[in-house]
Amino acid sequence: MRAARAEIESLLRARKLDVTLTSATGWRAIDEDGLAPTGSVGVDTALGGGLRRGQLSEIIGPRSSGRSALFVRLAAAAAVRGEAVALVDTHDRFDPASARAAGLDLARVLWVRDSGNADRALKAMHLILQAGGFGVVALDLAEAAGPALRQFPHTTWMRLARTVEGTATVAVLLASEHLARSPGGVTIALDRSGGRVADEWAGTTARDRRLRGLTIRPRIVSARAAQR
Repeated sequence: MRAARAEIESLLRARKLDVTLTSATGWRAIDEDGLAPTGSVGVDTALGGGLRRGQLSEIIGPRSSGRSALFVRLAAAAAVRGEAVALVDTHDRFDPASARAAGLDLARVLWVRDSGNADRALKAMHLILQAGGFGVVALDLAEAAGPALRQFPHTTWMRLARTVEGTATVAVLLASEHLARSPGGVTIALDRSGGRVADEWAGTTARDRRLRGLTIRPRIVSARAAQR
């Protein structure tokens, strides 16, 4: 764990993001509602403005469903607001050239690459959340095999949720299927079947509505709705 923390700190300093190691008092990019817009108008409308800060949410779906594209939008929107972004890339899937072309300022991104060790990636995610000061922190487990993820107890995800709770950070899991979210987080479920993309919003508040006019049309499930 000490070696992993030292490596994270080294990466932060190399990207001139080491202010997050001590204090985030100089960061004033938080909106009044504690929301972080995703950069996708339709998604933000359905969410009432964006993803909630201090919560663990997830973007799930099969390959080519738009998971990475939506994350890049979220990261680019955060970078425009002057926030730092961190991505723990478990299977080295991130394409920086495509992300740059999509408008993401890579100078504001801490990219932690791994070769498939989910346990090590989770530890890196936890250390970055503990460091603080990031607008968005994402853990990409989309290519991780089901058995590898099921070895982690439910308390693993609870610890991540507790770590981000009360902070200005949006924590996001990218996965092929539902993993976890905190009570105030959401699951954005993307799907492509028969060439059509899901166009449904499932929720329990006045914000419930159909999503239309999206390049990525997700089914967004609030934690409260999932418990019904």
